Amino acid sequence: MVTAGESQEADYGRLIVAGADRPGIVATVSGVLAEQGANIVSLDQTTSDPSGGRFFQRTVFHLPDLSVKLDKLDDVLRLRLTEELGLEYRLVEARRRKRAAILVSKADHCLLDLLWRQRRGELPMTIPMVISNHPDLGPDVRSFNIPFFYVPVAKGAKAEAEKEQLALLKDNVDLVILARYMQILSGDFLAEVGVPVINIHHSFLPAFMGAGPYQRAKDRGVKLVGATAHYVTEDLDEGPIIEQDVIRVSHDDTVADLQRKGADVERLVLARAVAWHCDDRVIRDGNTTVVF
Repeated sequence: MVTAGESQEADYGRLIVAGADRPGIVATVSGVLAEQGANIVSLDQTTSDPSGGRFFQRTVFHLPDLSVKLDKLDDVLRLRLTEELGLEYRLVEARRRKRAAILVSKADHCLLDLLWRQRRGELPMTIPMVISNHPDLGPDVRSFNIPFFYVPVAKGAKAEAEKEQLALLKDNVDLVILARYMQILSGDFLAEVGVPVINIHHSFLPAFMGAGPYQRAKDRGVKLVGATAHYVTEDLDEGPIIEQDVIRVSHDDTVADLQRKGADVERLVLARAVAWHCDDRVIRDGNTTVVF
């Protein structure tokens, strides 16, 4: 497998393919890349059913002078994959890091973890801005030399706040990350922003919705706490899941212990989901995902 550092070098590309399975897809992909002078470095693929199922593939390749040859390669892929085989594909220069805006409220654990990992080079992305409906985290964000925008969401004025957010985001980012942003995004916002949105939220067995989930989890004596990262859709917390994890807890844990352990899991799950998305490892298929 190509490491994150290697795949960020110039002349590495990623080809993501999805569509109805049929004989010849792998041969066509390999053939096109070989014809254009590319060397396949890694290739992952799966199918939901070899007879009429859905096919998914992620290929990392090296092609000298890729930036110059990208348009020609794209033209050939469009002909061979889309027009001839009816497949969808994405062609990406690995060195072009995704621009990810972060939306946050008052909780800082996921936000600061993302900022720290990005600064250390652990996340293949840039962060052009952080937007919050509270001013509290402004100094922390600015310490990373990242612009911080305070956009309050007054009661009954969510549409105005979302309009201001969209003015900042539109055409400036490739991804929006909700790092414990405690507002529900409207369907209009999701349609207008034009890029994927990733959310993180706690996960319990059983699930505890609304305020005070950790107190209610303690009252029920849960044995596991966890987190789920997913793409955001109009259906609240029902979007395609990217990553999940849990940690064991016990009767000795206080509510504060549960919150601390839950925050730890949230940080890890969100960081993994963001890294995988930015490395083009996640393929959405309806309300589910394939993660390579």
